[in-house]
Amino acid sequence: MSRTIIIVGGVAGGASAAARLRRLDEEARIILFERGEYISFANCGLPYYIGGTIQDRENLLLQTPQGFRARFNVDVRVQQEVVSIDRQSRRVEVMDHANGKRYWETYDKLILSPGAEPIRPPLEGIDSSRIFTLRNIPDMDRIDAYIRENHPQRAVVVGAGYIGLEMAENLRDRGLLVAVIEMVDQVMPVLDKEMAWYVRHHLEDKDVSVWLEDGVAGFEEVPSGLHVHLKSGMQLSCDMAILSIGVRPEVELARQAGLKIGPRGGIAVNGRLETNDPNIYAVGDAIEVEDLVFGGPTLIPLAGPANKQGRMVADIMCGHERQYNGSQGTGILKVFDLAVAMTGASEKQLRNKGIDYEKLYIHPAHHVGYYPDAATMHIKVLFDKKGRILGAQIVGHEGVDRRIDLLAVAIRMGMTVYDLQELELAYAPPFGSGKDAINMVGFVGANILDGTMPSRHFDALDPEDFILDVRTKGEYEQGHVPGTVHIPLNELRSRLDELPKDKTICAYCAVGIRSHTACRILNQSGFEARNLGGGYLMYCAFTNHEYDETESFERLKKEFCTGL
Repeated sequence: MSRTIIIVGGVAGGASAAARLRRLDEEARIILFERGEYISFANCGLPYYIGGTIQDRENLLLQTPQGFRARFNVDVRVQQEVVSIDRQSRRVEVMDHANGKRYWETYDKLILSPGAEPIRPPLEGIDSSRIFTLRNIPDMDRIDAYIRENHPQRAVVVGAGYIGLEMAENLRDRGLLVAVIEMVDQVMPVLDKEMAWYVRHHLEDKDVSVWLEDGVAGFEEVPSGLHVHLKSGMQLSCDMAILSIGVRPEVELARQAGLKIGPRGGIAVNGRLETNDPNIYAVGDAIEVEDLVFGGPTLIPLAGPANKQGRMVADIMCGHERQYNGSQGTGILKVFDLAVAMTGASEKQLRNKGIDYEKLYIHPAHHVGYYPDAATMHIKVLFDKKGRILGAQIVGHEGVDRRIDLLAVAIRMGMTVYDLQELELAYAPPFGSGKDAINMVGFVGANILDGTMPSRHFDALDPEDFILDVRTKGEYEQGHVPGTVHIPLNELRSRLDELPKDKTICAYCAVGIRSHTACRILNQSGFEARNLGGGYLMYCAFTNHEYDETESFERLKKEFCTGL
């Protein structure tokens, strides 16, 4: 007799599991319950429909219920919500929202893929029809319809994470002025602060105003639109607001069924994606997974892991030996013309966990400089004292996706900076360099570890350090670190007598290449010298250079702030 497998929730995890199950087991009775209308849609594409980049709404619907039934012979039941689980009898209670009736359906195996829901804090005025979240197709339709019908001029986006910045871009593309509010002291909190500096700089270049270290105290509908009251006392005036302050796993169904909830608030599963009930599995944004870098449970609400988990749970249920070994949080984000990517651990995570580490910054072009349109990438890589790569962040215009993927593979495979030196990567002038950026990460990391390039960073300078600028006179006059001594690199050998031998000399240039040469000269001439990683560009990032009430910010502030 064929078995019955029930799947709760579609989209990435549930739909992937259903399709893979049918490919492996033609006889199983597979029922997929989805409380909404859509079982499989491209949720990552939703902001780009609002912005107009994706113009055909149907392109976002990856599978319709009818198409899924026809191709995979899966009993798809949309607008039907599983509201309780009777584990002892192995059955689920279903609410059919179309007719308001409830019924029971039995199972042999159950897969939970409920996903995550946007956080909507209990703030005054938060139920206003002018306030939106974006998680699914109906959310997208509501935002699009509101813009088409009401022609708003100004929008406030609450939260500067993935969805918040994607919405900021796409609302600007739709012609609105946009302000972004973020409680912490940087945009993209998943990044380290100095890497987020590039993103904020780009946002303000695109006329997006950014309020940091401030939160929303409440909302107020007024005849002219919507007032957003901030905790600082500031009041912003807009026509609509987008809440993008994060998501939390939907676990209430699992909790009520007595399934174990982990310390991070997600459904606890083992390496086989089993819950504490051997007949119930769980996948996707609702589960806790093993942190690939640190070990221990973590939440990774990303489409890539959810898709792989859906496929894997089907394999496991059909007798294949599979093990989910964890997630590392590899992600990439488009912010106007920038690509912002990360994988593995951040520096703030390493610090919080007390892990000893090294770091490096490089700023290579995405292909050789003599070929037209070479674009700079800002790369940060974290590694342990043995060279094992722990995390990476990249901000740039071109070539970011390729490099973050290589570094993600390196973390997954336990590679070191020494290994990166040896990688043989495809090269032609339009695509890269003979010494690819990934090879350069290896060269710089190895130099730091073997003592060829002793380093220091602008966030760890000692007051007694002697700071040396080895750039050209023109570069120095355009801006420099206060209190530095300027000796251009090409004059350094003839002016060594101007430098102290009783202090640590920390040298910098624009990006760290010339200062490395300067340190090699100095260290072989009886001085103690260290290279300031990433050069003057990183000094600007560490000190939030150019962000003391810029002209752009002042102009945009007047667009949103009432009473000015």
